[in-house]
Amino acid sequence: MRLGLNFGYWGSEPTDNISIALEAERLGYHSLWTAEAYGSDAVTPLTWLAAKTERINVGTAIMQMPARTPAMTAMTAATLDLLTGGRFLLGLGVSGPQVIEGWHGVAYGKPLVRTREYVEIVRTVLKRERPLEHHGEHYDIPVRGGTGLGKPLKLIVHPRRPDLPIYLAAIGPKNVALAAELADGWLPVFFSPHRMGIFRGYLEEGFAKRAGGPPAGFDIAPSVAVVIGKDVDRCRMRVKPNLALYIGGMGARGRNFYNDLACRYGYEEEARKIQDLYLSGKKEEAIAAVPDELVDEVALCGPRERIRDLLPAWRAAGVTTMICHATSVDDTQTMADLVL
Repeated sequence: MRLGLNFGYWGSEPTDNISIALEAERLGYHSLWTAEAYGSDAVTPLTWLAAKTERINVGTAIMQMPARTPAMTAMTAATLDLLTGGRFLLGLGVSGPQVIEGWHGVAYGKPLVRTREYVEIVRTVLKRERPLEHHGEHYDIPVRGGTGLGKPLKLIVHPRRPDLPIYLAAIGPKNVALAAELADGWLPVFFSPHRMGIFRGYLEEGFAKRAGGPPAGFDIAPSVAVVIGKDVDRCRMRVKPNLALYIGGMGARGRNFYNDLACRYGYEEEARKIQDLYLSGKKEEAIAAVPDELVDEVALCGPRERIRDLLPAWRAAGVTTMICHATSVDDTQTMADLVL
């Protein structure tokens, strides 16, 4: 099992991110990752990290697909891969309707259809085998109904790796199956190694649709909150606000993917309570309603020895890259000691 390091949203992380990144590279971490919602973007801080490092891979977890045209994403991926000497990992996701429609002003549409078209277009651009032409439900290239002057084009630069790895973020059944069918890696959030049985069938469904079956190097790469300290309860309390935000507030009633995930894990009553409290403005109570058991399933909290004892479950679940949300050099070193 390899280790990655997720810096999340740049503005919410420590000011010594570069020091942590350099230490992760020295320790033999596989990759550094950044995220975006509606604050800092994922690409700019990742480029900064890449410029300060030499060997470690750099990836987006994730770039929001509806926020960028697929051709723009392919241009960005090709550019970063050239600048980093082949270290870039392209992580993509559809985000959620709350952000996509409320912030970007783009119709959320059909996420499965969008993802399939998007990945196909990005790969077509990077391969440079022919000029880009795609007429689908979400993307129409060259666009019809415009000036009529558009024509199929081919990427000017030659990508260093036309087959650079593409990862898909997914937690819903159909999205997980699509990631297994189309991508080189899967980026689940709030992943529980104890619930791998829930996901395994969806992964196998997607692998079955690939020519030649499951790819040998398919990367299962969940992001995992890591909080190391003597007091387990205090460590858990650093994780609970984020869980409450996503389970309670990232979406509307009946359209919250993270709430659905908690329900699939068996926390239906707790998920409903967290959402009721959060949406009624009682955020502190929503945080308090997050069960310790759920935190322990999806995060690594507590003393070094406790985390050591929790790690075998992640390996047994088939995790190949554990992307840690570790916010200090000390925690980064501890995880390297325990895993690498």
